[in-house]
Amino acid sequence: MSRASFACPPSRHRRFVGRLALAVSLALGAGAASAQVASSTQVPVPRDTPYPGTVAIHVDASDTRQGIFRVHETIPVQPGKLTLLYPQWIPGNHSPSGPIAMLAGLKLSANGKPVMWTRDKYDVYAFHLDVPQGVDSLDAQFEYLSPRDGGYEMTDRMLMLEWDKVSLYPAGYYTRDIHFRPSVSLPQGWQFGTALEAASTSGADTTFKPVTYNTLVDSPMYAGRYFKRVDLNPGGKAPVHLDIVADAPKYLAMTPGQLQAHRALVTQAVKLFGSHHYDHYDFLFSLSDQLAGNGLEHHQSSEDGMGADYFTAWADDAPGRDLLAHEYVHSWNGKFRRPADLWTPNFNVPMGDSLLWVYEGQTQYWGYVLTARAGLWTPEQFRDALAMTAANYDRNRPGFQWRTLEDTTNDPTAAHRSALPYRSWQMSEEYYSGGQMMWLAVDAKLRALTDDRKSLDDFARAFFGVDNGSFVTRTYTFDDVVAALDGVAKYDWAGFLRAHVAAVNPPLLDGLAAAGWKLVYTDQPSAFEKQYDSRPESPRHIYNFAWSIGLTLTKSGEINDVRWGGPAFRAGVSTGATLVAVNGQAYSSDALKEAIAAAKTDKAPITLLLKFQGNLESVPVDYHGGLQYPHLQRIAGTPDYLDQIIAARK
Repeated sequence: MSRASFACPPSRHRRFVGRLALAVSLALGAGAASAQVASSTQVPVPRDTPYPGTVAIHVDASDTRQGIFRVHETIPVQPGKLTLLYPQWIPGNHSPSGPIAMLAGLKLSANGKPVMWTRDKYDVYAFHLDVPQGVDSLDAQFEYLSPRDGGYEMTDRMLMLEWDKVSLYPAGYYTRDIHFRPSVSLPQGWQFGTALEAASTSGADTTFKPVTYNTLVDSPMYAGRYFKRVDLNPGGKAPVHLDIVADAPKYLAMTPGQLQAHRALVTQAVKLFGSHHYDHYDFLFSLSDQLAGNGLEHHQSSEDGMGADYFTAWADDAPGRDLLAHEYVHSWNGKFRRPADLWTPNFNVPMGDSLLWVYEGQTQYWGYVLTARAGLWTPEQFRDALAMTAANYDRNRPGFQWRTLEDTTNDPTAAHRSALPYRSWQMSEEYYSGGQMMWLAVDAKLRALTDDRKSLDDFARAFFGVDNGSFVTRTYTFDDVVAALDGVAKYDWAGFLRAHVAAVNPPLLDGLAAAGWKLVYTDQPSAFEKQYDSRPESPRHIYNFAWSIGLTLTKSGEINDVRWGGPAFRAGVSTGATLVAVNGQAYSSDALKEAIAAAKTDKAPITLLLKFQGNLESVPVDYHGGLQYPHLQRIAGTPDYLDQIIAARK
C-alpha cells in the first residue's frame, strides 16, 4: 500500500491510507494461527472446517448522492447461538481499523420475523443472536454510510466498493471455508472493474460467481460513469488490465508512450519474479480530485487512486508514479509470500506486524526500481526520488536515536496512521522507506559479494517467484529470509539485517555509498522535487523545508511537522501553528525561500510570525545554512550499481 513518505506519512499507503484484503490462502503455519483467540470468550474461535451453505450478499450501490451502500445478506444457519462478525483487522492497514462506526440500521430476521441481536460486551465488532428452531436462513440488512466530509468512497461519477466494509460473516470458521455469492446494483450505465468473475448481468445488476469470503474481501470493485479498460499484457497467458474510472472522459486518454510504459511495468515485474500468482489481474485505477486517493494491494487486483490529470499532466507530475508498481509487487510480496504473524484465519484475529520491513520495505524498493525499469520514471527521476527519501534518514528522522526500524512496525496499531505532533521524533511506519534504504544496501552487498554476478533480483526470484501460478499463500519467518539471502551469497545476513532493523541509529545510508553514490545538498531543488511545489492544489501537498530550517508546511502555512532538534524547533516553533508572515512579509512558500536564502549572508535571524491557539507571536530563528535540497552524486572510482539496478531486463 504505498509510496515513499519524503516528509509526510507513507501512502500505502496511501498514505495516504493504504488498505489490503486477505487473499485466497491455505497458509503454512495455520495451526499456530488458530491458537490465537478472540478478545471475548463469547466469540467462537475460528476452526478450519467448511461453513454449511453459501451466503448470498447483495449491495445496492446506486445512491451516489448520499453515499449510502445498502446491504442485504441471506445467511444459511442452524438453530442455536450464532455470532456475526464485522471485519476488524484489515490486512492493508495492518491494524484493527475496520470502520465499524459506519455500519448502521442493522436488522436481522428469519421467516419474516425479527431476530434480536446484542453486541458483545468487549468486542464491538461481534454481534450475538439466538437462531430460533425451524429456521435455516437468516436475513441481515444494514447500511454502510461512507464518509461525507472528504475521503469520499462515492461521488456522482465513480465509487469504490470494498467488501470488508459492507459485509458480516459467521464467527467460528476460517474465512477460506465460508462461501459467498455476491451481487451488486450500480447506477444505470456505469461500468466496473474487479477481480470477481461475473455470472450474469441484468440491467444495472450483476451477480458474480461464488467465492470464498477471503477471496471476496480480496476482490474490491471500482465503478464509474466514465470508464476505460486497457489491456496491459496483450497475448499473455494471464491477462492484466488497467481499469480506469475518471472524473471526465478527457482524463481517460493515454498516449502511445504512456501505454507502452504501463505495459512494460507488467513485463518487467514478471521478468523480475519469473512467475505470477494470479490467473488474471486488474489495476483498479481512479483518476479523481474527489474520490479518496488509495493504494491497496490484493492478490489479483489492486486499488490505485491518483489525481484526475495523471495522464493529461504527465510531464509535470512524476511524483507518485511508483504507486502502480508498488501495489503490483504486493501480489508476490505480501499476498503470495506473507510474514507468518500477518497470516490470520479470519479478519478478527489480531495480526503481527514484525516483518513489515520485508513486506512493505522490499515492496517499496521494488516499486521504485520497477517504475524506472518500465520507463514510468527516467533514471534521473529515480535518483531524485531516492535522494529525497535518503535525505529524510540523513537529517529528518532523529527518532532513530530512541526507536528501531523494527519497532515502527507497531505504528499501524499504535497510531492508526493518524497525524502526529512531531513525526520526525515519533516517526511513523519507517519500515516503508527506511526498509527501502536497507534493501538497497542488501542489493549492493550481494553484488559486491558475487563480483556483480548476483543481486537482489536473484533473491526475489527464489523467494517470491516459486510455485508459478499458485494462489496458495506461503508464509515466512526472519530465518527464512536469512536462508534465502544465504542461498544467493553466503554472509552473516542475520547480523546485517539486525544491525539495520533492530538497532538504534541504523546505517540506512550505507547502501547509497555501496551502490556508488552519495547524498549531497545544494540550494536548488531537483526537477523532480520542483514538481511537488508546482502542484499546490493537491490536498496532500507539503512544502518541504525539513532539510534546512526544519519545517514542513501546507499551502495555507499550517506547520505539520517541526524537525526535532532542528533550527525552528530550538527557537520554539510548534507543530499546529500557522505561519502568517516571514520577516514582515505575508507568508508564501516563495517568501520563506527568499528569507532562508538571504539569511545565509545576512546574519540576522529569520523572523516568523506565528498564529497558535488564538495568539500571534514573533519567533526569531537563528538559521544561516541557506536552502538545502538533496541530490545524488557519483562517487568516482566505484561501480555504479544504481544504473545497473534500474536497467530494464531483456
